[in-house]
Amino acid sequence: MTDLALPTALNLPMADPLPPETQKYFDICVEKLGFVPNVLRAYAFDIDKLNAFTAMYNDLMLADSGLSKLEREMIAVVVSAINKCFYCLVAHGAAVRQLSGDPQLGEMLIMNYRVAPLDQRQRAMLDFAAKMTTESTKIEEPDRQVLRDAGFSDRDIWDIANVTGFFNMSNRVASATAMSPNPEYHAQSR
Repeated sequence: MTDLALPTALNLPMADPLPPETQKYFDICVEKLGFVPNVLRAYAFDIDKLNAFTAMYNDLMLADSGLSKLEREMIAVVVSAINKCFYCLVAHGAAVRQLSGDPQLGEMLIMNYRVAPLDQRQRAMLDFAAKMTTESTKIEEPDRQVLRDAGFSDRDIWDIANVTGFFNMSNRVASATAMSPNPEYHAQSR
């Protein structure tokens, strides 16, 4: 377990004071979520690293895409389940429950996405993300064609691959640093 004052097992306190733009971003998090996610607090020891992380996250998870926000969160959960990343399972599991309105869906994705009542499109997307996570060098044209056949454009496939890649990276950083999920995520899952 980490020190309650620090979001990871590393002694890397947040910059103090935070630059005004960062403080404003954190204030928006508190306004919208009720807290600042620990992943942001973890990166805040180096504002350039925080800005790079948030720019990539916001682009992948919030920008316009042929993938819904729920679908992107579903990818995050399935990748995190394969990687056994406690932080991301808690945080993104809560997001799936909130966005879907279905607490069982979040639990199924965490335990074994194959038991979830998914449509063909979602199943193809998550199968691709799972294969990319466990054996990315074995992705071939037939794997991409399955996505096209399920209705995904090549741009959508790019987005699936990038969301999957981002969470594989994030999972490894979170696990290596013992990043602690905010307790508020657990309260959201009730």
